[in-house]
Amino acid sequence: MFPLPGGIGLSHLCAYEWEAADGVCGGSPHLHLACTEAYVVTGGRGAVQTLDVGGYRETELESGVVVWFAPGTVHRMVQRDDLRITVLMQNSGLPEAGDAVFTFPPPVLADPDAYAEAAAMPADDDAARRRRDLAIEGYLPIRDALVAGDPGPLRDFHRAAVALVAPKVETWLPRWRAGALAAAELTGEHLRALANGDASHLEHSGVRIAGPSEEDGYGMCGRRTEYRIDM
Repeated sequence: MFPLPGGIGLSHLCAYEWEAADGVCGGSPHLHLACTEAYVVTGGRGAVQTLDVGGYRETELESGVVVWFAPGTVHRMVQRDDLRITVLMQNSGLPEAGDAVFTFPPPVLADPDAYAEAAAMPADDDAARRRRDLAIEGYLPIRDALVAGDPGPLRDFHRAAVALVAPKVETWLPRWRAGALAAAELTGEHLRALANGDASHLEHSGVRIAGPSEEDGYGMCGRRTEYRIDM
């Protein structure tokens, strides 16, 4: 096994430039249920809007800034001037397996089939924009309630997201065990070997190189260049 450090996932994003119902240009608000996500800003300017039970926040993004958020944080990338980021994602493979949930309106979240149809990978710009706009439709009332001091709608969204993905969790465990958990356990083996003066694991050193597996795809926040790194 020779994954990226810590079994993380890696992608590049250029935030969508489409204007939403509130006049803001950017991506589809969503959260992750088990994964921490980090933005490393590599160019341009923009922001990320976040919702948590403590309230609403908008964090400015410019080259050199690193921002990360824990599971349960709703995040929406905002485009201002050619914003480009590198995304570091905990537990590579889990977001693609369903750990990421859009802020669609409650009736969509309550119907797994309707959610799956609405969340499907877009085939073109029009479909990507419709998916983004549906997420904005559910996001704005949650944000407005938080600004007014009411975290209830956000907590309702958390519960709906958990109910939506709970049946999938058993299928996520093998990915986690083969990825992030295996990487952590391997470090433990190396530390024990070093403590015993055993250098045998250094015989397995080497270099791996990976190029993009998909360029200019449709991510949740923008156009996505994806890297698939085998575990």
